[in-house]
Amino acid sequence: MADKKDGTGGRKRGQSGSHRGKPLFAAVDLGTNNCRLLVAEPRGQSFRVVDSFSQIARLGEGLHDTGRLSDAAIERAMSALHAIRAKLKHHGVGRVRCIATEACRKASNGPDFIRRVQTETGLTFKVIGAKEEARLASIGCYDLIKPDVQSVLVVDVGGGSTELSLVDARGVRQGGLAGILRQAPIVDWTSLKVGVVTLSEAFDLTDEAAAWPQMLERARAAVSSWPALERVQQRLQADNGYLIGTSGTVTCLAGVHLNLDRYRRDKVDGSWLSRADGQSTMQRLRELGIHGRAKLPTIGEERAPLMLAGCAIMEAVWERFDGHTLRVADRGLREGVLLSMMHGQAPVRRRRPKRRKPAASGSGDTHVG
Repeated sequence: MADKKDGTGGRKRGQSGSHRGKPLFAAVDLGTNNCRLLVAEPRGQSFRVVDSFSQIARLGEGLHDTGRLSDAAIERAMSALHAIRAKLKHHGVGRVRCIATEACRKASNGPDFIRRVQTETGLTFKVIGAKEEARLASIGCYDLIKPDVQSVLVVDVGGGSTELSLVDARGVRQGGLAGILRQAPIVDWTSLKVGVVTLSEAFDLTDEAAAWPQMLERARAAVSSWPALERVQQRLQADNGYLIGTSGTVTCLAGVHLNLDRYRRDKVDGSWLSRADGQSTMQRLRELGIHGRAKLPTIGEERAPLMLAGCAIMEAVWERFDGHTLRVADRGLREGVLLSMMHGQAPVRRRRPKRRKPAASGSGDTHVG
């Protein structure tokens, strides 16, 4: 979908648009664990990545127990968002869409936090629902769907939740990009109340060997709670479909499986993992422990503590869809947002008083000056 990031060609600070004279768009995704930015310019039915940024902010740390975003988590997120705001200004991005997911949906002080972000950075975040999250992730992965397949299951493992979406691949091909932007052909979907942060915090990880079976059982119970599970299993089997995994957990699994000495998006994105390869890689990660995983170049210290929970969620999903391969997607929600901005139907704009600030619960579009 997106071409690899390249240089800015000497474009001056604050100058609007890319060095090729095309307008720049940006998507900001504030999740339970990560804060991410993607800056791109349109290219045909896709886009070229100009810059990207990802910082683990752990915004949802402790949220399950307190129901609130902690002061420390808020400050980490604000630090990441100030860095993003500086990048947006540097590139002279014309349009930015900012979305927040599970942590801000659940936290009682989520609205106050969103208002503070708008006041201090000028970025207006829209807190989206789980269904919209699943739709955008599916759009972001649309061109990883093979032309001869009938159905795929998109697995988006997040920090606070995991979205599963059964996508009608025939509908994707018939409608093309315009069609999937107009109405994503999601046949069934669910949002599981387990993510890598929430599942990690639910157990004592000082003894991972003892915690693993408990985490796996919690993840299995979450997957089994999907009312449409049997129907989705049957359809995916009948259509000879496969899984598309979009998350840091899945890309890390692929990086370890490929024995990369540094993370390579061009090697990871679009690669395939068989069930056997996935199981052996997850077993290796469990045996290494936190400190061993931290030494792996494609995981590192920040991701290492969360990989056990990620493996439990992926194992629980894969058990119920045994026999299906997994296609790895280093893309998802941000890419879905960018495609929606660039190629979707333009929003109807209402005239506003000049000095009126956008509401924190608005569209999520920010015009950076």
